[in-house]
Amino acid sequence: MARHLASHGWKYIVVDIQWYEPQSTNWDYSLEPRPVLDRYGRLWPVEMKFPSSAGGRGFQPLADYVHARGLKFGLHLMRGIPREAVKRNTRIFRTRYRAADIADQTSICPWNPDMFGVDMSRPGAQEYYDSVFRLLASWGVDFVKVDDLARPYQRPEIEAIHKAIGHCGRPIVLSLSPGPTPLGEGPHVVHHANLWRLVDDLWDNWQQLWPAFKVCDEWTPYRGPGHWPDVDMLPLGAINVGPQMEHNWTQFTRDEQQTLMTLWCMARAPLMFGGHLPWNDEFTLSLITNDEVLAVDQSSAGNRQLFRTIDTVAWIAEAPQSPDRYLALFHAPERDVTFDASKALFRSEVIRGTPGAQVANIKANIAGAKFLFLHVGKGGNDSGWDHADWIEPRLIGSGGELKVTDLKWKSATAGWGRTRINRSVSDRPLTRDGKPVAWGIGTHADSVIEYELPEGYDSFEAVGVLDPGSNGKGSIQFEVYTEDAAHRHSASATVSVPLSDVGFDGTVLVRDLWARRDLGEFTTTFTREIPTHGAGLFRISPLVP
Repeated sequence: MARHLASHGWKYIVVDIQWYEPQSTNWDYSLEPRPVLDRYGRLWPVEMKFPSSAGGRGFQPLADYVHARGLKFGLHLMRGIPREAVKRNTRIFRTRYRAADIADQTSICPWNPDMFGVDMSRPGAQEYYDSVFRLLASWGVDFVKVDDLARPYQRPEIEAIHKAIGHCGRPIVLSLSPGPTPLGEGPHVVHHANLWRLVDDLWDNWQQLWPAFKVCDEWTPYRGPGHWPDVDMLPLGAINVGPQMEHNWTQFTRDEQQTLMTLWCMARAPLMFGGHLPWNDEFTLSLITNDEVLAVDQSSAGNRQLFRTIDTVAWIAEAPQSPDRYLALFHAPERDVTFDASKALFRSEVIRGTPGAQVANIKANIAGAKFLFLHVGKGGNDSGWDHADWIEPRLIGSGGELKVTDLKWKSATAGWGRTRINRSVSDRPLTRDGKPVAWGIGTHADSVIEYELPEGYDSFEAVGVLDPGSNGKGSIQFEVYTEDAAHRHSASATVSVPLSDVGFDGTVLVRDLWARRDLGEFTTTFTREIPTHGAGLFRISPLVP
């Protein structure tokens, strides 16, 4: 990072979740966490994960190493006080109070078992947070992401952490997670945090990128110096590498990657790279080292959505100390393919509640079809827990029986994470009623999986279930279609913008920032052909006579 990215403005190296927990790897959180603590109940790095922390040095050696290379150092924290500290009833630093005195044992993160919330009405509560951030400041921490804080919005603890940073003697950037942060808390969050998540974890599929257009627009009133709405990390390059160093390359197309960077820059979102840097290819580097594009993110003003139609979007912004304007054009249909619901070959009832309590026994006549579409809808509850599994999907006909998982899909989308063969969307073994499944597909609503069908098969069968990863909160509906019910969007769209809408009356010069080339003079209207899921980013300058 110091060698290749710092000169382009990239600054922060951030250690993510569970640096204090010796039992966990990846996102497999122990149900009985035993974090490393000091005698005041404050989290400490695991020496096996961070050997430089040995001898009571904590993260200071690593922070010093990062600082020596001209970069800044950050950490992830969970909201609250460690359950293990409450169990030991550790004393709060420089007070007579103890962990059990301030813990709210009814305030529990639904997805991570490490912490209890802190009851800020109790004596010692502010002193606890002050002690945590004084420790981080002593290590040289520059950035802290605090999780389980923005959804649901924990106003008292947000205020306490804001105060603790003010008391710690070191400037620390505060990031709130997860999203979505409630829009109604905008007036509060701009005064208490530097960045806050607008969405849940963003993964590399269009179904998760598409909603970002709406939330970036909604949060425009709260965007400004020192307080930036955060649309999450950039899932570019090699992502989800994991302990086994797997080569899981982003599933975003190149057009989608350019759209991601363009929208983030026009919305002045924090840019946090989520891939494995040493494996970056030239295209990935071109996305994150284009200084003309990065300047939009770092120094433009007046950033706002200009218009939005069903399939197209435009944003504009002002260049600093210049009459120039930035213009971004997007071709952003929600889906590449939409369906005529009246022609569904199968549609289940809505399945919700306890995983395994309801199933969809799916049978569909696909005789004569060339393409098969497996759709999982959200079921109407707008939940983030819509984990779904196609159990033992198969084709049946004169060709015998064929596992659908033996075919290569043409495309596959998921509302969260990525669609997986023989694994759940949360990358766990597929099960039904607690028993292993022979084969299947794990996904998350809203999801469309498309296959080109081989000859000799006239029936599709499967069992549709809520995956255990739904935690009893999901709501899904299984549908099966063929090409007779599918409508594909065009491969590109012509997007036109009157130059008067951008703020110009006369002739202008236009530069394509991604291509890094001048496009020439334009009068009255600027028009470009934008590929589906693609974007263009331009700098427009008035022509001086």
